[in-house]
This record gives sequence, structure tokens and C-alpha cells, in this order.
Amino acid sequence: MFPLTLEIKSRILTMVRNYTGEYNNYQGTPAQRKRNDARKTARRKMVAAGAVKKGDKKDVHHKNGNPKDNSKKNLSVTNKRTNRSFPRTTRAGKK
Repeated sequence: MFPLTLEIKSRILTMVRNYTGEYNNYQGTPAQRKRNDARKTARRKMVAAGAVKKGDKKDVHHKNGNPKDNSKKNLSVTNKRTNRSFPRTTRAGKK
């Protein structure tokens, strides 16, 4: 076991996340809440169609990347790993 130096301790303390601040600044904004509601609506739509069920470890994928577009042709079922990762450009944007 390595002793914790003052530098390591200060790095650990600065890495603590402020979840309340994150919610207030991003997740709690009206625009993000609408996008999240649209994602939930897409999931419910696919459950009703019988494509997914609770606990199946699948995600509902929006093919065009727009969570507000819940048309049948835009929705597909993928595994979580595929849906939550995508190729990036050198400037960290989607390819």
C-alpha cells in the first residue's frame, strides 16, 4: 500500500462531483427535460410494440440522433454498448 501524499489527497478532493450543481445547470433545464421525456416516450412506444421489455438491457436507438423524433422509421433496438458509444472525429465530434 502506498502512502497518500498531499498532492494525491488534493487530487482526490478536487474530483468529488457536485451532482446537485450538474442537475441544476444541465439536466434540470427545460430543454434537457423535454429531450429526456422524448427518450422515455420512445422507450414506452417500443415496449408497447413488444420490441423491448423491462430489464432486457437494451436501448432504444434514435437513428438520426434526434430524441424528439419518435417515428417508427427512426427507432431501433440496440444493446447498450453499441448505443452509448460512437466513432468520434479528431476534435471529439460524432463522425
